[in-house]
Amino acid sequence: MKPRSDDECGMHSAEAPVESGWHRIHIGRQPIHDSDGALVAYELLFRSHSQARGATARGAEATSQVIVNAFSEFGLERLAGPHLCFINLTREFLVGELPLPFDAGSVVLEVLETVPIDDQVIDGVRSLADQGFAIALDDFVLGNGHERLLEVASYVKLEVSGVDPDLLRERVTACRTYENVRLVAERLETEEDLALARELGFELFQGYLLGRPRVLSLDTLEPSRLRHLELISKLTDETGDFEEITEIITCDPALSYRVLRAANSAASGLWQQISSINDAVVILGTQRLRHWVTLMLLSDVVGADNSGLDNDRMSHVLMRARLCQLLSRSLGLPSDKAFTVGLLSGIADLLGVPAEDLIEHLALSNDVSVAIVEEGGPLGSVVTTARAYESGVLPDSAESGSEDLAHAYLKAVDWSMNIITSV
Repeated sequence: MKPRSDDECGMHSAEAPVESGWHRIHIGRQPIHDSDGALVAYELLFRSHSQARGATARGAEATSQVIVNAFSEFGLERLAGPHLCFINLTREFLVGELPLPFDAGSVVLEVLETVPIDDQVIDGVRSLADQGFAIALDDFVLGNGHERLLEVASYVKLEVSGVDPDLLRERVTACRTYENVRLVAERLETEEDLALARELGFELFQGYLLGRPRVLSLDTLEPSRLRHLELISKLTDETGDFEEITEIITCDPALSYRVLRAANSAASGLWQQISSINDAVVILGTQRLRHWVTLMLLSDVVGADNSGLDNDRMSHVLMRARLCQLLSRSLGLPSDKAFTVGLLSGIADLLGVPAEDLIEHLALSNDVSVAIVEEGGPLGSVVTTARAYESGVLPDSAESGSEDLAHAYLKAVDWSMNIITSV
Protein backbone atom coordinates (compact mmCIF):
# COMPACT_ATOMS: atom_id res chain seq x y z
CA MET A 1 0.00 0.00 0.00
CA LYS A 2 1.40 3.38 -0.98
CA PRO A 3 1.99 5.95 1.77
CA ARG A 4 -0.89 8.38 2.13
CA SER A 5 -0.83 12.05 2.85
CA ASP A 6 -2.06 13.40 6.19
CA ASP A 7 -5.29 14.59 4.56
CA GLU A 8 -5.93 11.14 3.10
CA CYS A 9 -5.47 9.65 6.57
CA GLY A 10 -8.08 11.99 7.99
CA MET A 11 -5.43 14.29 9.47
CA HIS A 12 -5.28 17.94 8.51
CA SER A 13 -2.68 20.65 8.85
CA ALA A 14 -5.07 23.59 8.44
CA GLU A 15 -8.18 24.70 10.23
CA ALA A 16 -11.50 23.96 8.53
CA PRO A 17 -15.14 24.24 9.56
CA VAL A 18 -16.27 21.41 11.78
CA GLU A 19 -19.86 20.26 11.54
CA SER A 20 -21.89 19.52 14.62
CA GLY A 21 -21.62 15.98 15.95
CA TRP A 22 -17.86 15.97 15.96
CA HIS A 23 -14.95 18.09 17.11
CA ARG A 24 -11.37 18.64 16.02
CA ILE A 25 -8.38 17.47 18.03
CA HIS A 26 -4.75 18.45 17.53
CA ILE A 27 -1.29 17.20 18.32
CA GLY A 28 2.15 18.65 17.61
CA ARG A 29 4.90 16.51 16.11
CA GLN A 30 8.57 17.55 15.76
CA PRO A 31 11.13 15.29 14.05
CA ILE A 32 14.35 14.01 15.59
CA HIS A 33 17.18 12.94 13.26
CA ASP A 34 20.37 10.92 13.60
CA SER A 35 23.86 12.02 12.52
CA ASP A 36 23.20 10.88 8.93
CA GLY A 37 20.03 13.00 8.74
CA ALA A 38 17.67 10.03 8.88
CA LEU A 39 14.40 10.42 10.77
CA VAL A 40 14.46 8.28 13.91
CA ALA A 41 11.79 9.74 16.20
CA TYR A 42 9.15 12.38 16.82
CA GLU A 43 8.47 14.41 19.92
CA LEU A 44 4.71 14.66 20.50
CA LEU A 45 3.53 18.01 21.82
CA PHE A 46 0.30 19.47 23.19
CA ARG A 47 -1.41 21.88 20.82
CA SER A 48 -4.82 23.50 21.35
CA HIS A 49 -5.49 24.39 17.70
CA SER A 50 -4.04 23.90 14.23
CA GLN A 51 -2.22 27.24 14.10
CA ALA A 52 -0.69 26.96 17.58
CA ARG A 53 3.04 27.63 17.69
CA GLY A 54 3.43 26.41 21.25
CA ALA A 55 1.59 24.82 24.13
CA THR A 56 -1.20 26.95 25.59
CA ALA A 57 -1.69 24.57 28.50
CA ARG A 58 0.68 22.50 30.57
CA GLY A 59 0.47 20.02 33.37
CA ALA A 60 -1.26 16.68 33.77
CA GLU A 61 -4.31 17.65 31.70
CA ALA A 62 -2.20 18.58 28.66
CA THR A 63 -0.09 15.43 28.99
CA SER A 64 -3.25 13.33 29.28
CA GLN A 65 -4.63 14.83 26.09
CA VAL A 66 -1.41 14.09 24.20
CA ILE A 67 -1.49 10.45 25.36
CA VAL A 68 -5.20 9.95 24.64
CA ASN A 69 -5.02 11.66 21.24
CA ALA A 70 -1.86 9.79 20.25
CA PHE A 71 -3.00 6.32 21.26
CA SER A 72 -6.79 6.22 21.04
CA GLU A 73 -7.52 8.81 18.33
CA PHE A 74 -4.68 9.19 15.83
CA GLY A 75 -2.89 5.95 16.67
CA LEU A 76 0.88 5.82 17.12
CA GLU A 77 1.33 3.86 13.92
CA ARG A 78 -0.27 6.71 11.99
CA LEU A 79 1.58 9.45 13.86
CA ALA A 80 5.05 7.94 13.83
CA GLY A 81 5.07 4.73 11.80
CA PRO A 82 8.06 2.62 12.92
CA HIS A 83 9.76 5.54 14.68
CA LEU A 84 10.02 6.28 18.39
CA CYS A 85 7.78 8.85 20.07
CA PHE A 86 9.03 11.11 22.86
CA ILE A 87 6.25 12.17 25.26
CA ASN A 88 6.69 14.73 28.04
CA LEU A 89 5.55 13.61 31.48
CA THR A 90 4.65 15.67 34.51
CA ARG A 91 5.28 14.68 38.11
CA GLU A 92 1.84 13.05 38.47
CA PHE A 93 2.73 10.42 35.87
CA LEU A 94 6.31 9.93 37.07
CA VAL A 95 5.31 9.10 40.66
CA GLY A 96 2.30 6.97 39.71
CA GLU A 97 -0.47 9.33 40.79
CA LEU A 98 -1.77 9.13 37.21
CA PRO A 99 -1.43 5.90 35.24
CA LEU A 100 0.43 5.16 32.03
CA PRO A 101 -2.03 2.83 30.28
CA PHE A 102 0.44 1.51 27.70
CA ASP A 103 3.41 -0.84 27.67
CA ALA A 104 7.06 0.00 27.12
CA GLY A 105 8.18 -0.21 23.53
CA SER A 106 7.90 2.59 21.03
CA VAL A 107 7.55 5.43 23.55
CA VAL A 108 10.32 7.39 25.28
CA LEU A 109 9.22 9.10 28.50
CA GLU A 110 10.63 12.60 28.92
CA VAL A 111 11.21 14.01 32.40
CA LEU A 112 10.53 17.73 32.04
CA GLU A 113 13.11 20.16 33.35
CA THR A 114 10.35 21.83 35.41
CA VAL A 115 9.81 18.71 37.56
CA PRO A 116 11.47 19.14 40.98
CA ILE A 117 13.57 16.08 41.72
CA ASP A 118 12.97 14.40 45.06
CA ASP A 119 13.13 10.84 46.36
CA GLN A 120 9.57 10.10 45.23
CA VAL A 121 10.34 11.15 41.65
CA ILE A 122 13.62 9.19 41.68
CA ASP A 123 11.80 6.05 42.83
CA GLY A 124 9.02 6.55 40.28
CA VAL A 125 11.39 7.02 37.35
CA ARG A 126 13.46 4.02 38.41
CA SER A 127 10.28 1.94 38.55
CA LEU A 128 9.34 3.04 35.02
CA ALA A 129 12.83 2.17 33.79
CA ASP A 130 12.58 -1.24 35.48
CA GLN A 131 9.33 -1.79 33.55
CA GLY A 132 11.30 -1.34 30.33
CA PHE A 133 10.48 2.29 29.52
CA ALA A 134 13.22 4.38 27.95
CA ILE A 135 13.77 7.58 29.95
CA ALA A 136 14.84 10.94 28.52
CA LEU A 137 15.89 14.00 30.53
CA ASP A 138 14.60 17.15 28.85
CA ASP A 139 16.57 20.46 28.76
CA PHE A 140 19.20 18.95 31.02
CA VAL A 141 21.38 21.28 33.09
CA LEU A 142 23.73 20.63 35.98
CA GLY A 143 22.82 21.56 39.51
CA ASN A 144 19.03 21.21 39.55
CA GLY A 145 18.97 17.61 40.78
CA HIS A 146 18.23 15.97 37.42
CA GLU A 147 21.75 14.52 37.31
CA ARG A 148 20.48 12.01 39.91
CA LEU A 149 18.48 10.43 37.08
CA LEU A 150 21.42 9.98 34.70
CA GLU A 151 21.97 6.40 35.85
CA VAL A 152 18.53 5.34 34.56
CA ALA A 153 18.33 7.63 31.51
CA SER A 154 18.62 6.40 27.94
CA TYR A 155 18.54 9.88 26.40
CA VAL A 156 19.60 13.32 27.58
CA LYS A 157 18.43 16.38 25.67
CA LEU A 158 20.68 19.44 25.78
CA GLU A 159 19.81 22.86 24.38
CA VAL A 160 22.44 24.21 21.99
CA SER A 161 21.28 27.58 20.66
CA GLY A 162 22.11 30.46 22.98
CA VAL A 163 24.17 28.28 25.33
CA ASP A 164 27.83 29.13 25.99
CA PRO A 165 29.94 26.47 24.17
CA ASP A 166 32.16 25.87 27.21
CA LEU A 167 29.10 25.30 29.42
CA LEU A 168 27.66 22.94 26.82
CA ARG A 169 30.94 20.98 26.74
CA GLU A 170 30.80 20.69 30.53
CA ARG A 171 27.29 19.23 30.35
CA VAL A 172 28.27 16.83 27.59
CA THR A 173 31.29 15.66 29.60
CA ALA A 174 29.13 15.02 32.67
CA CYS A 175 26.68 12.94 30.63
CA ARG A 176 29.42 10.93 28.89
CA THR A 177 30.37 9.27 32.17
CA TYR A 178 27.18 7.20 31.74
CA GLU A 179 27.70 4.67 28.94
CA ASN A 180 24.02 4.02 28.18
CA VAL A 181 23.14 7.65 27.55
CA ARG A 182 22.56 8.98 24.03
CA LEU A 183 22.75 12.74 23.67
CA VAL A 184 20.06 14.69 21.81
CA ALA A 185 20.98 18.19 20.63
CA GLU A 186 17.80 20.27 20.79
CA ARG A 187 16.97 23.83 19.89
CA LEU A 188 19.19 23.78 16.81
CA GLU A 189 18.45 27.03 15.02
CA THR A 190 21.54 27.78 12.89
CA GLU A 191 24.14 25.89 10.90
CA GLU A 192 26.65 26.92 13.57
CA ASP A 193 24.51 25.21 16.22
CA LEU A 194 24.47 22.03 14.18
CA ALA A 195 28.22 22.15 13.55
CA LEU A 196 28.92 22.53 17.29
CA ALA A 197 26.59 19.65 18.14
CA ARG A 198 28.36 17.42 15.63
CA GLU A 199 31.75 18.46 17.01
CA LEU A 200 30.65 17.51 20.52
CA GLY A 201 29.51 14.08 19.38
CA PHE A 202 25.74 14.28 19.80
CA GLU A 203 23.94 11.21 18.43
CA LEU A 204 20.52 12.78 17.74
CA PHE A 205 19.43 16.23 16.55
CA GLN A 206 16.25 18.28 16.94
CA GLY A 207 15.37 21.91 16.25
CA TYR A 208 13.84 24.46 13.90
CA LEU A 209 16.84 24.13 11.57
CA LEU A 210 15.91 20.51 10.86
CA GLY A 211 12.14 20.69 11.23
CA ARG A 212 9.61 22.83 13.05
CA PRO A 213 6.80 21.21 15.00
CA ARG A 214 3.88 20.46 12.72
CA VAL A 215 0.35 20.45 14.06
CA LEU A 216 -1.76 17.53 12.87
CA SER A 217 -5.53 17.70 13.25
CA LEU A 218 -8.22 15.05 13.22
CA ASP A 219 -12.00 15.24 13.21
CA THR A 220 -13.47 12.88 15.76
CA LEU A 221 -16.41 12.31 18.08
CA GLU A 222 -16.48 13.60 21.64
CA PRO A 223 -17.47 11.07 24.29
CA SER A 224 -19.92 11.88 27.04
CA ARG A 225 -18.28 12.79 30.33
CA LEU A 226 -21.22 11.20 32.11
CA ARG A 227 -20.42 7.89 30.41
CA HIS A 228 -16.79 8.27 31.46
CA LEU A 229 -17.75 8.80 35.07
CA GLU A 230 -20.28 5.99 35.00
CA LEU A 231 -17.69 3.66 33.49
CA ILE A 232 -14.97 4.59 35.98
CA SER A 233 -17.45 3.96 38.80
CA LYS A 234 -18.30 0.55 37.42
CA LEU A 235 -14.64 -0.34 36.85
CA THR A 236 -13.81 0.42 40.48
CA ASP A 237 -16.81 -1.57 41.73
CA GLU A 238 -15.72 -5.12 42.59
CA THR A 239 -19.26 -6.34 41.92
CA GLY A 240 -19.26 -4.97 38.36
CA ASP A 241 -18.92 -7.45 35.53
CA PHE A 242 -17.80 -7.28 31.89
CA GLU A 243 -21.36 -7.32 30.62
CA GLU A 244 -22.27 -4.17 32.53
CA ILE A 245 -19.01 -2.48 31.53
CA THR A 246 -19.55 -3.34 27.88
CA GLU A 247 -23.10 -2.01 28.00
CA ILE A 248 -21.92 1.39 29.26
CA ILE A 249 -19.28 1.62 26.53
CA THR A 250 -21.61 0.63 23.71
CA CYS A 251 -24.04 3.38 24.72
CA ASP A 252 -21.49 6.00 23.58
CA PRO A 253 -20.19 5.69 19.99
CA ALA A 254 -17.17 7.92 20.63
CA LEU A 255 -16.17 6.05 23.77
CA SER A 256 -16.64 2.75 21.91
CA TYR A 257 -14.28 3.85 19.17
CA ARG A 258 -11.68 5.07 21.65
CA VAL A 259 -11.76 1.77 23.52
CA LEU A 260 -11.34 -0.14 20.26
CA ARG A 261 -8.39 2.08 19.36
CA ALA A 262 -6.82 1.64 22.79
CA ALA A 263 -7.13 -2.15 22.54
CA ASN A 264 -5.48 -2.07 19.12
CA SER A 265 -2.77 0.43 20.00
CA ALA A 266 0.53 -0.67 18.53
CA ALA A 267 2.29 0.31 21.76
CA SER A 268 0.11 -1.93 23.88
CA GLY A 269 1.61 -5.03 22.31
CA LEU A 270 -1.85 -6.44 21.54
CA TRP A 271 -2.14 -7.92 18.08
CA GLN A 272 -5.25 -10.04 18.55
CA GLN A 273 -8.11 -9.61 16.12
CA ILE A 274 -11.17 -7.97 17.61
CA SER A 275 -14.75 -8.68 16.69
CA SER A 276 -16.65 -6.57 19.20
CA ILE A 277 -16.52 -4.09 22.06
CA ASN A 278 -16.69 -7.06 24.43
CA ASP A 279 -13.47 -8.44 22.90
CA ALA A 280 -11.77 -5.08 23.46
CA VAL A 281 -12.88 -5.00 27.11
CA VAL A 282 -11.62 -8.55 27.71
CA ILE A 283 -8.28 -7.85 26.03
CA LEU A 284 -7.64 -4.64 27.94
CA GLY A 285 -8.83 -5.91 31.30
CA THR A 286 -10.51 -3.77 33.93
CA GLN A 287 -7.36 -2.18 35.36
CA ARG A 288 -5.94 -0.96 32.04
CA LEU A 289 -9.38 0.07 30.83
CA ARG A 290 -9.83 2.12 34.02
CA HIS A 291 -6.47 3.79 33.37
CA TRP A 292 -7.47 4.70 29.82
CA VAL A 293 -10.87 6.06 30.79
CA THR A 294 -9.33 8.14 33.60
CA LEU A 295 -6.93 9.78 31.16
CA MET A 296 -9.68 10.26 28.58
CA LEU A 297 -11.80 12.12 31.10
CA LEU A 298 -8.83 14.23 32.19
CA SER A 299 -7.82 15.03 28.63
CA ASP A 300 -11.34 16.14 27.74
CA VAL A 301 -11.18 18.78 30.47
CA VAL A 302 -8.47 20.66 28.58
CA GLY A 303 -9.96 19.86 25.18
CA ALA A 304 -13.50 20.88 26.04
CA ASP A 305 -15.40 23.23 23.78
CA ASN A 306 -18.95 24.54 23.87
CA SER A 307 -20.14 23.10 20.58
CA GLY A 308 -21.66 19.98 22.11
CA LEU A 309 -22.93 17.02 20.15
CA ASP A 310 -25.75 16.89 17.68
CA ASN A 311 -28.08 14.54 19.54
CA ASP A 312 -30.08 13.60 16.45
CA ARG A 313 -27.00 12.45 14.57
CA MET A 314 -25.55 10.63 17.55
CA SER A 315 -28.90 8.95 18.12
CA HIS A 316 -28.86 7.83 14.49
CA VAL A 317 -25.49 6.10 14.96
CA LEU A 318 -26.74 4.26 18.04
CA MET A 319 -30.00 3.40 16.30
CA ARG A 320 -28.17 1.72 13.41
CA ALA A 321 -25.95 -0.26 15.77
CA ARG A 322 -28.95 -1.43 17.76
CA LEU A 323 -30.97 -2.24 14.63
CA CYS A 324 -28.12 -4.35 13.27
CA GLN A 325 -27.95 -6.15 16.59
CA LEU A 326 -31.69 -6.88 16.62
CA LEU A 327 -31.69 -8.08 13.00
CA SER A 328 -28.72 -10.37 13.61
CA ARG A 329 -30.56 -12.31 16.29
CA SER A 330 -33.27 -13.49 13.92
CA LEU A 331 -30.55 -14.62 11.50
CA GLY A 332 -28.55 -16.51 14.10
CA LEU A 333 -25.57 -14.15 13.78
CA PRO A 334 -23.42 -12.98 16.70
CA SER A 335 -25.20 -9.91 18.02
CA ASP A 336 -22.12 -8.28 19.58
CA LYS A 337 -20.36 -8.35 16.19
CA ALA A 338 -23.45 -6.95 14.49
CA PHE A 339 -23.64 -4.08 16.98
CA THR A 340 -19.97 -3.23 16.34
CA VAL A 341 -20.45 -3.36 12.57
CA GLY A 342 -23.47 -1.06 12.75
CA LEU A 343 -21.70 1.27 15.18
CA LEU A 344 -18.56 1.73 13.08
CA SER A 345 -20.46 2.10 9.81
CA GLY A 346 -22.58 4.78 11.48
CA ILE A 347 -19.52 6.60 12.80
CA ALA A 348 -17.99 6.59 9.31
CA ASP A 349 -21.17 8.13 7.91
CA LEU A 350 -21.29 10.70 10.70
CA LEU A 351 -17.70 11.80 10.16
CA GLY A 352 -18.02 11.66 6.38
CA VAL A 353 -14.96 9.45 5.97
CA PRO A 354 -14.57 6.18 4.02
CA ALA A 355 -15.20 3.20 6.26
CA GLU A 356 -11.86 1.65 5.27
CA ASP A 357 -10.06 4.75 6.57
CA LEU A 358 -11.93 4.66 9.87
CA ILE A 359 -11.08 1.03 10.60
CA GLU A 360 -7.67 0.90 8.92
CA HIS A 361 -5.82 0.84 12.23
CA LEU A 362 -8.24 -1.44 14.07
CA ALA A 363 -7.28 -5.11 14.11
CA LEU A 364 -10.85 -6.23 13.40
CA SER A 365 -11.67 -9.78 12.41
CA ASN A 366 -12.08 -10.30 8.68
CA ASP A 367 -15.85 -10.87 8.74
CA VAL A 368 -16.36 -7.62 10.67
CA SER A 369 -14.04 -5.64 8.36
CA VAL A 370 -15.70 -6.96 5.21
CA ALA A 371 -19.14 -6.16 6.62
CA ILE A 372 -18.15 -2.56 7.43
CA VAL A 373 -16.18 -1.73 4.27
CA GLU A 374 -18.00 -3.77 1.60
CA GLU A 375 -21.24 -4.68 3.39
CA GLY A 376 -20.25 -8.20 2.42
CA GLY A 377 -20.97 -11.50 4.10
CA PRO A 378 -23.86 -12.26 6.46
CA LEU A 379 -22.99 -9.35 8.76
CA GLY A 380 -22.76 -7.04 5.77
CA SER A 381 -26.27 -7.97 4.68
CA VAL A 382 -27.53 -6.81 8.08
CA VAL A 383 -25.92 -3.39 7.52
CA THR A 384 -27.35 -3.22 3.99
CA THR A 385 -30.84 -3.94 5.30
CA ALA A 386 -30.52 -1.41 8.13
CA ARG A 387 -29.20 1.30 5.82
CA ALA A 388 -31.93 0.61 3.26
CA TYR A 389 -34.67 0.82 5.88
CA GLU A 390 -33.25 4.13 7.08
CA SER A 391 -33.53 5.48 3.54
CA GLY A 392 -37.00 4.04 2.98
CA VAL A 393 -35.95 1.71 0.15
CA LEU A 394 -36.02 -1.93 1.18
CA PRO A 395 -34.17 -4.65 -0.75
CA ASP A 396 -36.42 -7.38 -2.18
CA SER A 397 -35.04 -9.92 0.28
CA ALA A 398 -36.35 -7.86 3.19
CA GLU A 399 -39.87 -7.22 1.89
CA SER A 400 -41.31 -10.46 3.26
CA GLY A 401 -40.26 -9.60 6.79
CA SER A 402 -41.05 -5.91 6.63
CA GLU A 403 -43.36 -6.09 9.64
CA ASP A 404 -40.65 -7.61 11.83
CA LEU A 405 -38.16 -5.12 10.43
CA ALA A 406 -40.44 -2.20 11.25
CA HIS A 407 -40.83 -3.50 14.79
CA ALA A 408 -37.04 -3.86 15.17
CA TYR A 409 -36.52 -0.36 13.77
CA LEU A 410 -38.94 1.19 16.25
CA LYS A 411 -37.29 -0.66 19.11
CA ALA A 412 -33.88 0.56 17.96
CA VAL A 413 -35.10 4.16 17.69
CA ASP A 414 -36.67 4.00 21.15
CA TRP A 415 -33.49 2.50 22.64
CA SER A 416 -31.19 5.09 21.05
CA MET A 417 -33.38 8.02 22.10
CA ASN A 418 -33.45 6.73 25.68
CA ILE A 419 -29.66 6.52 25.67
CA ILE A 420 -29.21 10.03 24.30
CA THR A 421 -31.68 11.64 26.70
CA SER A 422 -29.97 10.00 29.65
CA VAL A 423 -26.57 11.53 28.80
